[in-house]
Amino acid sequence: MTDTTTNEQLTANYNIENAVLERYQAGAQQVQPALCCPTEYEENYLDILPQEIIQKDYGCGDPTLYIYPGETVVDLGSGAGKNCYIIAQKVGAEGQVIGVDFNDDMLGLARKYQDKIATKIGFKNTKFVKGKIQDLALDLDIVEQWLTANPITSIDALAAFESECNALRKEQPLIPDNSVDVVISNCVLNLVRPQDKEKLFSEIYRVLKRGGRAVISDIVCDEDPTPDIINDPELWSGCIAGAFREDVFLKMFEEAGFYGVEILKRQEKPWQVIDGIEFNSVTVRAFKGKEGECLERNQAVIYKGPWKKVVDDDGHTLYRGQRMAVCDKNFKIYTDQNGPYHQDFLPVEPYTDIPLNLAKQFNCRRSKNRYPKETKGLDYRVTSVNDNTECCGPSDCG
Repeated sequence: MTDTTTNEQLTANYNIENAVLERYQAGAQQVQPALCCPTEYEENYLDILPQEIIQKDYGCGDPTLYIYPGETVVDLGSGAGKNCYIIAQKVGAEGQVIGVDFNDDMLGLARKYQDKIATKIGFKNTKFVKGKIQDLALDLDIVEQWLTANPITSIDALAAFESECNALRKEQPLIPDNSVDVVISNCVLNLVRPQDKEKLFSEIYRVLKRGGRAVISDIVCDEDPTPDIINDPELWSGCIAGAFREDVFLKMFEEAGFYGVEILKRQEKPWQVIDGIEFNSVTVRAFKGKEGECLERNQAVIYKGPWKKVVDDDGHTLYRGQRMAVCDKNFKIYTDQNGPYHQDFLPVEPYTDIPLNLAKQFNCRRSKNRYPKETKGLDYRVTSVNDNTECCGPSDCG
């Protein structure tokens, strides 16, 4: 088996969506321990949740750890709503949480406790909507209403249905473009059909604001699942057969346009081992916002180390301790306090600001050093003498 082979190239001999729907419909009625990878959550956020939600919510990690006050968050495959109700407490009254699920039984369970939980926390900032996570523009509640009024009984009716769906995506999108701060998911992406997974990542990217992020917990494997594993519906609905190979999982974020792709947590020991293939839980974070013009504003960054040099997602090489010339866009990416890189870089601002409307194009295709005079100005001739007899305070000098 070559490095380029992935389970995306294999086709299951059964209806994956039906297998997943049936398994999780059963999971909404009765607890299914096999669906859950043991995960610890912050207890103080679980105190207000009904036991039914806690017991019937299935996951393999805790993406809620990485959510902050005031954010708008979408939870893909929200199930019984546990992650949504944890996040509701974290984002507060100024934030919003949208749970997306395809399963009516799970949606009913999550919605059942909305008012009670809102009363306990003092505000209602959650909603649960019906949709496929690989098609976040299509509101399936509206689709079902349309189908009730316009049953499909002919090819013409089918064409009218498809036209209506396309119109709904454009005119009444379930989740609009560039509208949310964070997309999370907990052990759900692996349940999507192989042919829909590329679209799934593009949809995550579409709905995020510039600077937004995805925080995804999911099951990955160290080798491609065998055909026998792929063709077992129990293993697919059980989060095994559809697992991404670990390196492919990270590559999917990169190919969708994300940057700063990072493994936040990885299970130390495999959750399951089947036919010698190890399946682990990982939590990955990735950011949106590297698209746009490259403008020259005489900015630089210094990579602090510890590596001798690093290469970013667009192939820029940054050398330890050196003033590397960067465009305005990348300067903001490297130094954003809410981004993935700021702890590794020192910003070097120009002494004279260049307005964006006067900035020239910056050549981002090559890595180069920033000459200090570019930052300070060619005519900079200041002489400054420190009046203190000591170069620093007693506690500062080594």
